[in-house]
Amino acid sequence: MEAEALFEAHTAAELRAVERRLRAGIEQKREELRQMVGERYRDLIEAADTIAEMRLSAERLLGAVRGLQRGGAARPGPAAPARPPAQEGFYRAAAQLKLLLDVPEKVWGAVEGGRYLPAARLHLLGAHLRRQLQLDVPRARSSPVLARFPILLQQVAAVSHLRATILQESKALLKSQTVSDQAVAEALCAIMLLEDSSPRQALADFLLARKLAIQQLLNQPHHGAGIKAQVCSLMELLTTTLYQAHALFYTMPEGMPLDPALPCGLLFSTLESATGQRPAGKGGVLEEEVKLSSWFRYLPESVVEFQPALRTLAHPISQDHLRETLQKWITMCSEDIRAGVSNLLVYVKSMKGLAGIRDAVWELLTSESVSQNWDALCHRLLDKPASLWEDLLQQLFLDRLETLTKEAFDSISSSSKQLLTVALQELEVQPSTSAPSKHIQFEHNVALFLWSESSNDLPCDAAWVSVANRSHFTKSGLSMKAQALTPCVQSFCSALDSKLKARLDDLLSYLPMDSSAKEAAPVVQPRSAFDRYADAGTVEGLLRDRCVACIHHVLGCVREELQSTQSLLGGQADAPSDARLNAVLFMARLCQSLTELCPHLKQCVLGRSDSSEMVLKETRSTKKLGKGKAQEVSPVQAKWQGVKAELLQQSLFAYQIWSSAVTKGLVECFTRTLLLDTAGSVLATATSWDEIEIQEETESGTTVTSKIRLPVQPSWYVQCLLFSLCQEVNRVGGHTLPKVTLQELLRTCMAQVLAAYEKLMEEKQEKKAGTFPVTQNRALQLLYDLRYLSIILTARSEETKPSRIKHDSRMEKVIDFLEGHIDPFDLDVFTPHLNSNLNRLVQRTSVLFGLLTGTENQYTSRSGTLSSQEQHIILPLASNQIRFGLLPLSMSSSRKTKSASRSTDRVQVPPPVLTRAEDEASRPGSLFRQLVTEEEDTAAPSLFKLGWLSGMTK
Repeated sequence: MEAEALFEAHTAAELRAVERRLRAGIEQKREELRQMVGERYRDLIEAADTIAEMRLSAERLLGAVRGLQRGGAARPGPAAPARPPAQEGFYRAAAQLKLLLDVPEKVWGAVEGGRYLPAARLHLLGAHLRRQLQLDVPRARSSPVLARFPILLQQVAAVSHLRATILQESKALLKSQTVSDQAVAEALCAIMLLEDSSPRQALADFLLARKLAIQQLLNQPHHGAGIKAQVCSLMELLTTTLYQAHALFYTMPEGMPLDPALPCGLLFSTLESATGQRPAGKGGVLEEEVKLSSWFRYLPESVVEFQPALRTLAHPISQDHLRETLQKWITMCSEDIRAGVSNLLVYVKSMKGLAGIRDAVWELLTSESVSQNWDALCHRLLDKPASLWEDLLQQLFLDRLETLTKEAFDSISSSSKQLLTVALQELEVQPSTSAPSKHIQFEHNVALFLWSESSNDLPCDAAWVSVANRSHFTKSGLSMKAQALTPCVQSFCSALDSKLKARLDDLLSYLPMDSSAKEAAPVVQPRSAFDRYADAGTVEGLLRDRCVACIHHVLGCVREELQSTQSLLGGQADAPSDARLNAVLFMARLCQSLTELCPHLKQCVLGRSDSSEMVLKETRSTKKLGKGKAQEVSPVQAKWQGVKAELLQQSLFAYQIWSSAVTKGLVECFTRTLLLDTAGSVLATATSWDEIEIQEETESGTTVTSKIRLPVQPSWYVQCLLFSLCQEVNRVGGHTLPKVTLQELLRTCMAQVLAAYEKLMEEKQEKKAGTFPVTQNRALQLLYDLRYLSIILTARSEETKPSRIKHDSRMEKVIDFLEGHIDPFDLDVFTPHLNSNLNRLVQRTSVLFGLLTGTENQYTSRSGTLSSQEQHIILPLASNQIRFGLLPLSMSSSRKTKSASRSTDRVQVPPPVLTRAEDEASRPGSLFRQLVTEEEDTAAPSLFKLGWLSGMTK
């Protein structure tokens, strides 16, 4: 399969190059095998010959012993002749040659067993033997020893690379973090003996090896799951290095007792045992070997008692030098660690992964083996406390977390912008080009959505799960309709909220599980290496800032669309298209409902859930206190309030564009009809008048009965204007329109209507030839229409008092102009009846135009008692204006318990008057608002505050 893959992925030239590399590698391996076999073959032959000689020697020795036992034990023999000095020197040289031949094998055995200090001592013994036999001098080849034993030439060449091997293996051992302190001390002693270096140089070699180990660890091939192991191994290597530096190089000051938990001076004690002079007869390097050999008695004393030595004395390292060196080493390693760990953390794609690495580091540094003597160690070596997490890793993790948060919210911003663009493109498609989908039809006409039925209007568990037990994240279809939140708005908010939830869930893994975690941590783990949740506030701040920036980006896109639409609509002379207005209304509803339909947005800004509960409690306490002392608002709450204010501002701006466009189109049609100056047009727009009998007293005292005719209905174009305005408001979900928007709509409409009447007044004052004059009857109708429009379209609130003064002054001019065309005597007679007709008309149309009149203007003249003789064609007036009577059902037990417990906690205040209930019930769309209003006041009864029905509508 590999060969097939190579042929599929490479060209013929590349395959030939691969073949050449493979063949070259094969030849190299063969040559290495030949060299290894050749070197070992000589040793094997020599070992076999030695074994055969040992066997023959042992057999001869046994035979001689047996012969002595058989016949020679009884006869004393003559004394052995003394050996001549020449023969004694020959035996001494032969013993040294034998030892010299055995040294390389013993050195290789020690190196393979990881005993580098004995290997170094044996190597130095071999060098001493070569000096004794004069094999290292320049004219060694003419030595008589080499002439009789030419094999020594090969032996000298074979041991030439032993020193480099021992040094290489010893320095390689220094890089390992799993070896014991004694093994490191022996390796350093071996290096010092072979290189004849000082303890300071040994410290430099040790720290350099550990620096190379850190770089090697950081440059290992990494995978997603191996990054945690690499970071933990890095921290373990750092802590082990500091502990071993103390154990090897630190010496206690004079007079200070030793601490068994923190050993020190191990390098100097090991060096002393390896180089110190022993008593005579105890042996040196060959202490064990001499007892097992038969020829040891021929070795000279300088060989038997050999001990390696340093040229200079190994003075202990001063504490100041040790501290300065370690601080420089930590500074140098910190740069490599920051760069390496930063590169590793790039492969961590989630905050949960970062939390896992942080927790693993915390567990490692908090373990008893590391943290038990860490403070004392840092005080001795560095003269200051040291925290590896805070000094090296914490900022790296925060930087990576910030990068992840930025990338995540940039993705959310771009996807939200794309969703907004797609939604606006779908809304701006003309209905004539293609049949719009059901959701688009709902956006075009919200009334269709409000009165349509769907399967998700009520939750499936509405019959047995109350509102108090239901999660606030679940919204029923009926509550969405009550708030006029169309499916397009719901889908956009749902997509945004799901992404915010994913980000929030990922971030919560980096934060403590609950608020008591920080308080319980010191109790559970008294020797904690660091507070792993110390940067929780910073992390929440990053989330908050990025979330707010994401919302600002979405708002910026909405603002650009609205400004382009505003400039486009401002440049159009004719009525704006419904497609553009539908897009504007979609953005208005989106900004209005974003905080409601995206609950995780609030959690991202406010932080943990307990903060939101605190905000809710403070809000309720503020409501209870009424006009008490103002509660202080935290910066986090202020930021959330700022986000809500910006969203509301954009929503109001969008509604303002819609209201201006609607008012402009309807009032232009109204103005054209009003300014038509022909008799036919006046008759076409006229309505029937009422005939009233009045009795007047003459100068003689007699009573005269006469009939007068007065208007009882406004002109047709006035009724069309108001009805069309109500249709437009109802089409966009009038019960959910902000009060400010509705007031602005009425104010703008009234101002433009007054401008139309002022234009009519100007035309009539010019008295052009051929124009239709303003008769008394037409003036009465125009006056009636104007006063009726002023009642319906005037928003009565405290905020509009300053503007109403200017408004009334303009109206007074028009009224004075119209009254100037009516006979003053007739005007005095007509005015009471005209006012009565006007009040009666307002009462009759209060329901029809209820979306415009609102709670401020409905039934304004109810205080006046109507005469019982008058005949009415109006609806009977209820006292509190509730459309349906209360059902005689008792409240559920859970509601009673909840209300009872709440009443005990609340401040004792007198029951509220019914004025608030009347205002809320008479407000247009109050039926829908009651479906989603939380139970705030138990004293005000309502149909939808019953337990079972409230549960169905939530």
